Amino acid sequence: EVQLQASGGGLVQAGGSLRLSCAASGFTFDPHAIGWFRQAPGKEREGVSCISISSGNTYYGDSAKGRFTISSDNAKNTVYLQMDSLKPEDTAVYYCAALNGYGCSVVDETLYAYWGQGTQVTVSS
Repeated sequence: EVQLQASGGGLVQAGGSLRLSCAASGFTFDPHAIGWFRQAPGKEREGVSCISISSGNTYYGDSAKGRFTISSDNAKNTVYLQMDSLKPEDTAVYYCAALNGYGCSVVDETLYAYWGQGTQVTVSS
């Protein structure tokens, strides 16, 4: 059974940091890509970042550039999203998702076949 377990969310003050984790099981980690998406109340889900497990290539949405860093520990089948300089507008439920292939996308979420349950990130001002 394919499972993606997102964790690490919480409440943090503006300017603070959080590190999200996405632990994957039930499928071969490589070749896949793992993406992070988020959805704030009343808004559409948006792509935050993704990483190709095979190549290590990373991509970021505009909201994440310069503040977030995605990385992977292939031995642990886990992808991390380090979020620094958090802003209240980063408040959202963050989801990780898996894409079967060598590339990744932060634009087309339909490419992702498997989704985790989400973890809440709340940034207070």
